[in-house]
Amino acid sequence: MNKRTKKRIIRHIRLREKIKGSENRPRLSLFKGNKGLFAQVIDDEAGKTMFGLATYSKEVKEQIKNNNKNSAKKLGEILGKKCLEKGLKEMIFDRGGYKFHGVVKEFADAVRASGIKL
Repeated sequence: MNKRTKKRIIRHIRLREKIKGSENRPRLSLFKGNKGLFAQVIDDEAGKTMFGLATYSKEVKEQIKNNNKNSAKKLGEILGKKCLEKGLKEMIFDRGGYKFHGVVKEFADAVRASGIKL
C-alpha cells in the first residue's frame, strides 16, 4: 500500500467516526477502484448493505461510455432512481476519504439531480 492510499484510509476512518447510516437515512458509500466506481447504500444500525451498484453492473454498463465522469454521472442517476423506487429520499454521503471534485462530485450531483437529498 502506498502513502497516498494510507492517507485516504486514515481520512476515511476519521470521516466514518462521524457518519452513521440508519434505516430511514442510510449511508451512501462510494469507492473508486482501478476497474470502476462502486456505490453501496448501507444501514449501519442493522449492519447490512441494502443494495449496491458498480459501473460494470449489467444495468449501468449498457448505458456508459469509457469516460470516467460520464460513467460516474450515469451511475449516480441510476442509483438515485433505484433509491426512489425503494422509498429512500434522504441519505448521508460517504465520499470514502476522496476529495470532493471530479468523479466524486459528478456522482454526488447526479444523485442529487435524481431527487435524493444528500
